[in-house]
Amino acid sequence: MKRELFDFLNTDLQFIKGVGPVLATRFDDVLGGRRVLDFMLHTPAYVRARGVTECVSDATAGDVITIPLLVKSHRTGGVFRGHRRPTQIICNDKMGNTVIIQFFNVNFLDYWLKKLPVGQWRMVSGKLENGARAVINHPEFIEEMQNAAKIPSAQAVYPAGLGLTQKTFANVRDQIFALLPEKLAGADSDITEFFDALRHVHYPESDADLGPNSEYVVKLAYWELLAHQSAIVISRRTRTDARNRRTPRPQRYNLMDKFYAALPFSLTDAQTRTINEIFTDMARDIPMMRLVQGDVGSGKTIVALAAAIKMAETGGQTALLAPTDTLAQQHYAKLRPMCDKIGVVCDILTGRDKGAPRREKLISLRSGRTKIIVGTHALFSDDVEYKDLGLVIIDEQHRFGVSQREALRTKGHNPDMLALSATPIPRTLSMTIYGDMDVSIINEKPAGRIPIKTTKLPIARIDALVSRLRLQIDSGAKVFWVCPLVAESDTSDMTAAHARYDALKKIFPHAGLVHGQMDKKQRDTVMAQFADDNSDMRLLVATTVIEVGIDVPRATIIVIENAECFGLAALHQLRGRVGRGNMQSYCILLYGNNTSTDGMKRLDVLTKTDDGFVIAEQDLIMRGTGELLGTRQSGWINYHFVDYAHHRDLFKLAAAAARDMVAPSDTVRDLMFIFDRGVGINA
Repeated sequence: MKRELFDFLNTDLQFIKGVGPVLATRFDDVLGGRRVLDFMLHTPAYVRARGVTECVSDATAGDVITIPLLVKSHRTGGVFRGHRRPTQIICNDKMGNTVIIQFFNVNFLDYWLKKLPVGQWRMVSGKLENGARAVINHPEFIEEMQNAAKIPSAQAVYPAGLGLTQKTFANVRDQIFALLPEKLAGADSDITEFFDALRHVHYPESDADLGPNSEYVVKLAYWELLAHQSAIVISRRTRTDARNRRTPRPQRYNLMDKFYAALPFSLTDAQTRTINEIFTDMARDIPMMRLVQGDVGSGKTIVALAAAIKMAETGGQTALLAPTDTLAQQHYAKLRPMCDKIGVVCDILTGRDKGAPRREKLISLRSGRTKIIVGTHALFSDDVEYKDLGLVIIDEQHRFGVSQREALRTKGHNPDMLALSATPIPRTLSMTIYGDMDVSIINEKPAGRIPIKTTKLPIARIDALVSRLRLQIDSGAKVFWVCPLVAESDTSDMTAAHARYDALKKIFPHAGLVHGQMDKKQRDTVMAQFADDNSDMRLLVATTVIEVGIDVPRATIIVIENAECFGLAALHQLRGRVGRGNMQSYCILLYGNNTSTDGMKRLDVLTKTDDGFVIAEQDLIMRGTGELLGTRQSGWINYHFVDYAHHRDLFKLAAAAARDMVAPSDTVRDLMFIFDRGVGINA
């Protein structure tokens, strides 16, 4: 890849005109990165038609319209009798019909009044609200009549977040793609074609241009799969290369007997089989690369601990990498007591650790005293040194990029790698997706687990549900109430969660609230309070931030509002937040009035089975264009363009091309860099 193009793709978004450090941080929250490349891989979710009309009577409430309006007068808002009144711009359309434009944000009042001067015509575009009057709240476009062409007839709508408008996305997109041709000058023709396809997806004319079968999405999906499959081939060849063979580690201590003696329960046959497969791998002269798939509550953590204790028998160290601070803390709380009984030093290292406490932990790691370290990204910080890192365990491995996993792996010398996934992957896909790994499946749950009773309930019965919850909470139950993740900023997940929290807090004054936009420490504090058996907090309103890794055994009820908006895999994960103790647990799927037939089918699947692998297969079969909150399955591999249900043939083509590859071409290396599927290039 040309150095100029490489530097451009790695440019921090804050240096794009109109962004700056504050918006760049907000982009980071949405994109999972703040580079130009991160933005380019974040493609629109759908296309919003902005129909041009000259008469408001020709439009229907809820339509997004573009209409010429004559500004007649201003009514400045303010506070009246304790209520805030919006500023209103009274307008007429060409037929004399009254249209009211409303603004609720007083901070920009002067700006809007100047944009809409009395006696002037303006082309206005926005959503026509429901109600007796024709009202447009906060129009997205206001242009002088000679500039009306600036308003797009079809607008690409991006999945956004707090503080990011669609105008901001469009501005950044336009600047990036205006600069791109200069950066691509002299680039490989395949890479030029790749970015041309990417441009078409960022400038769609209809939803069909964003569908999995569109010409450009298919191209991008193939290139993404080629990068992934090539990384798999390179990984497997590297691992089995004679130069990377190692001498199997001799046993120095006898700890496994203590491990089995310390277990307060009997292992399932599936756990025992998986542990034996792991131990066989660890005894080989080729580093282990194994994925352990286990359904929610199947006991993957104990299997991981067994592997760590086995490594400690050789004197080696284990690093357990978790995607969030909360999950790392929960793993540590589970593992530390067991390790104390066995006589193995277990510690935790996260971004919270500062100063002297952090230095002490680093010294213990460097000396080899700490045998098991649990943590987040802090585990592969530059100042973290291991004496003998022999095993890397990655929990919820799909949440980490290849570069992050490699950063931890290089802290040791050919360490064994064990990945854990709580999201079952359809058996028809697992070998294609994880071709560089051996796969173990834990398909049993520990004895004594009571199946969760799952029911679906129309939103119209929410009052009766709340009354039933009050009785359960008064009896000591703890309840999760999950609100849906909504893509657009004007109807964000945070707003939905806050609205439900405000309503429920009137009934349950000790209710808590967590969501992804909260400060991490504040969120962890609320979660800890909810998990505390002695706390008055019995109900927690949340977004999908609780989907993975939250362990509150006393929680026996979960309500998922607008459940029809979630994918099957996400619903199954959310349901797994309850039923973790020995009490009967319940999952209530609240669905809206306009639930589609496919949406109801998904809810029916959840009520009939709790087998994650069956659910994953059904998810794959049922998923289609435009369904759910998008067509990419976040619970498996974090693909940008690949749709599992529509691109099966592309999997085969990409896998065959990667297998036939003698050595990766420059194009393949560039693609691996773009999609974070390996080192890619040496820049």
